[in-house]
Amino acid sequence: MNTAAVRETSVIENIVAVSWERVKMRLKATFGEATFKSWLKAMQCEGVDARQLCITVPTRFMREWIMAHYAEDILRFWKMEDASILSLDIRVRAAQPGVMNGAASVEAVKVRTITTSVAASVPANMQMPAADTMEHVGAPLDPRFTFENFVVGKPNELAHAAARRVAENGVVMQGCNPLFLYGGVGLGKTHLMHAIAWHIRRTNPERKVIYLSAEKFMYQFIRALRFKEALTFKEQFRSVDVLMIDDVQFISGKDSTQEEFFHTFNALIDQNKQLIISGDRSPSDLDGIEERVRSRLGWGLVADIHATSYELRLGILQSKIEKMQGAQVPAKVLEFLAHKISSNVRELEGALNRVVAHTTLVGRAVTLENTQELLHDLLRANDRRITIEDIQKQVAAHYNIKVSDMHSARRARAVARPRQVAMYLAKKLTSKSLPEIGRRFGGKDHTTVMHAVKRVDEICKVDNDFAQDVELLTRMLQS
Repeated sequence: MNTAAVRETSVIENIVAVSWERVKMRLKATFGEATFKSWLKAMQCEGVDARQLCITVPTRFMREWIMAHYAEDILRFWKMEDASILSLDIRVRAAQPGVMNGAASVEAVKVRTITTSVAASVPANMQMPAADTMEHVGAPLDPRFTFENFVVGKPNELAHAAARRVAENGVVMQGCNPLFLYGGVGLGKTHLMHAIAWHIRRTNPERKVIYLSAEKFMYQFIRALRFKEALTFKEQFRSVDVLMIDDVQFISGKDSTQEEFFHTFNALIDQNKQLIISGDRSPSDLDGIEERVRSRLGWGLVADIHATSYELRLGILQSKIEKMQGAQVPAKVLEFLAHKISSNVRELEGALNRVVAHTTLVGRAVTLENTQELLHDLLRANDRRITIEDIQKQVAAHYNIKVSDMHSARRARAVARPRQVAMYLAKKLTSKSLPEIGRRFGGKDHTTVMHAVKRVDEICKVDNDFAQDVELLTRMLQS
């Protein structure tokens, strides 16, 4: 190529580079810093060919997301630079030999910056397991937690059906990756995750399945940094067929762990591997979790496990007593427990275990009277639990409005503000999910509850009188 041609090529490349920078500035201004950083910053402009703009991205998952959500805007902004461009081509760029992938390169920097801060908290005798000891990476599975031992009712039927479908299919199902299970404490999320793992291991033993809590994922990551084994850590978690992470809300506010989780998620999705995640609330409601992580968690199927109904609790007790050989518990006692202990299944099963154990050790028959005496502490604690109805009555009385206003669609400030306060307190003082709280306020959407909680928080920060009102109501309800 002669000097003139080289100079012309260089000029064209410079023009394209400058135009691309302007397009990126428009994208950042349009979608905001967080979205730009999560989805658009990694794009590289490869040039223009045959009236087509060519862009590359690191992963297939990112390509699909950008094509679905941002392609039209990218093309529109580029046409402001060059109206002759007719189409956009987004490709996944090939990894360069000898160069770490995006996650590894990010963590190569992070190892140097955060190892010092975590080293003091990690015992010196901790050892990073070898890459092939996959069983030691995850947590052990509870043999009791199988599908056969899971009692299905209306509050958990969607989550159970989704878990069954994922477990029974030998391939990753379209629309179910990731599967995100959420609900309050003790409602069966962990049971379903263990059940999935047991089923896959029994029917497809060649598939690598790892189950662990988000807390253990974080400590494994810290340990990898401590012993400079970041690449080994990545190989372990990105070579599995099914990755299951329980209680993902634990990584809230832990930026480095979220960064690694983000890249692990991307890598597994790109390899068409199954992810199953659980949390105490829906992905959109997870506080302290980056927007890009929340968006990925909600990418597949999100299944809510509602608070247990009386019928489901009674069914759980009957199922459990059938498995206790020789245990004799009258139906009236089971009905009493199902009615009185409504908070979560763990407490319910724990109460039944106490009753049966006491009978076995003391040799007395189970009666309603001695059950009440034996469980007086647990029953008293459940009787003290605050209900949404309690909150609505207290707030209505405080603001001098009718309880029926809590369920109405009236938007007058004298009604709307107390209703927001009641929703805020329901979220703070009960274990009910946002959809359940919304239903108790006249069938409101869960986003309405989210807005109420956020709004009350904002007002409390700037209005001291309002904050004192909310604090007073909280104390009155708790006492």
